[in-house]
Amino acid sequence: MELHCVLILCLFSGWAAGYKQGDNVTLYVNKVGPYHNPQETYHYYTLPVCRPEKVHHKSLSLGEVLDGDRMAESLYHIRFRENVEKKTLCQLTLSEKQVDQLREAIEELYYFEFVLAEIPIWGFVGYIEESGFLPHSHKVGLWTHLDFNIEYNGESVIFANVSVKDVKPVPLEEGTGAAVGGVGVGGGTLTVTHTYSVHWYESSLPYSRRAERLRDYSFFPKTLEIHWLSIINSLVLVVLLLGFVIIILMRVLKNDFARYNVEEDGSCDDLDQGDNGWKIIHTDVFRFPPFKSLLCAVLGVGAQFLTLATAIIIMALLGMFNVHRHGAINSAAIVLYALTSCVSGYVSCSFYTQINGQRWVWNIILASSLFSAPLFITWSVVNSIHWWCGSTQALPATTVLLLLGAWVLVGFPLTVIGGIVGKNRAGSFQAPCRTRNIPRQIPPQPWYKHTVVHMAIGGFLPFSAISVELYYIFATVWGREHYTLYGILLCVFAILLSEPVFHERPGAEHGVLRVLPAHGAGLLPDAGQRVLLVVPRFYPLHLPQPQNGLNLKST
Repeated sequence: MELHCVLILCLFSGWAAGYKQGDNVTLYVNKVGPYHNPQETYHYYTLPVCRPEKVHHKSLSLGEVLDGDRMAESLYHIRFRENVEKKTLCQLTLSEKQVDQLREAIEELYYFEFVLAEIPIWGFVGYIEESGFLPHSHKVGLWTHLDFNIEYNGESVIFANVSVKDVKPVPLEEGTGAAVGGVGVGGGTLTVTHTYSVHWYESSLPYSRRAERLRDYSFFPKTLEIHWLSIINSLVLVVLLLGFVIIILMRVLKNDFARYNVEEDGSCDDLDQGDNGWKIIHTDVFRFPPFKSLLCAVLGVGAQFLTLATAIIIMALLGMFNVHRHGAINSAAIVLYALTSCVSGYVSCSFYTQINGQRWVWNIILASSLFSAPLFITWSVVNSIHWWCGSTQALPATTVLLLLGAWVLVGFPLTVIGGIVGKNRAGSFQAPCRTRNIPRQIPPQPWYKHTVVHMAIGGFLPFSAISVELYYIFATVWGREHYTLYGILLCVFAILLSEPVFHERPGAEHGVLRVLPAHGAGLLPDAGQRVLLVVPRFYPLHLPQPQNGLNLKST
């Protein structure tokens, strides 16, 4: 057990890599893509750049592959704490087609991503300048020299970035022409020389806090941090909803008490006219729905994702996810989704058995595929488009087989096991009140009382409580943000779970004395007989109409 815990900590936290002076620090090239579209990424070596004769790719984790990472070794030779000044990387002779490819990438604001000691390094491929209207000037240039600025503390790398300060770009003109800036142009080709420099700087920031340095770095546009506003928004919404519910309940209970506390000689005949208002349907609210299996499957999947979200937040608060570990949360989510499938099967099949469901095998299959099947269909379409465009967002065949194997060999069997256990341990459904054999007829309702409207309004209120924080989560999943404030996320998650969705049981009268129907108790009273029973709190009984002179009164 202790060994398993150590392996998990090693997997998600990572250990500080120690270097000695002169040790080789491998720089991996990763991907390129448009600056304003984080989902469109391509392998770095798809551009005509310096590359080794044989490309060696780094072994990646599942989360890194899901993030679209395709790290490969580069020609850059960087040694720990050894500065390098304008060292030649390679010399390339670009064809006209390759020049056009670079020009198109620069015009689309392509950026590149390198990785050094698990630290991402970003920079632009080239330079573009638009000036003037008449005449219009359009200049495109290629950065052929990169300055690597690396910060270290002791034996660890803390931060790294790349700059092109005091460097002039190589212009990429339309067509061919004379030599430009010492770079050979002619015969439909362009010869460029790529160089680089490395500068090391000592930092006082410890290795355990190097994520703060990356968070403060702003290569990509940063969003306004309003996490505390998110919590205030959620709390205000919860307080308002709680106040509305309390006001409604007080008004309803006030009317009920006024109705039951009338004098016997004056208005007790009105009392015996039966339930009114919302109490009319108290014998129908616990009627089993027509689509039992679908309801139970939704309930099971919801319980599974509740368990999954809680586990990920707890693991994040324990420091098991390092911001420099690419895709650590994605890997954890895949593993936890497969392991928590038993929760989905147990909850779904247990409740399905309680409400007298007979096709429990079909219920287990539905619970296991209710989320995974639509996800697989949607992913297949999106992945096919990425594959057709050559994007690194397309998953390799081996990764697809790995994910399918995790679902087939782990997820689905655990769902079946959980469903069988839930079926065997399920008891009978205990409703707090009896249900009529014949459903009560509901008259036509206006449009704002239809099910779709209720679903939209009921989902909008919890969504508005977490909408601000949800933006940062989406920016992390589909953007370039790194979410680190898991404490605030836990607060918002708790507020969401405590959303005041009050469902008062029908006929809850706080200990009011009700009249028990003679036929319901197995009694056959004579005319004029008074039947009095103290009914326990929250357990309603139907008040029938007086028949055959039966004098039914309440005290």
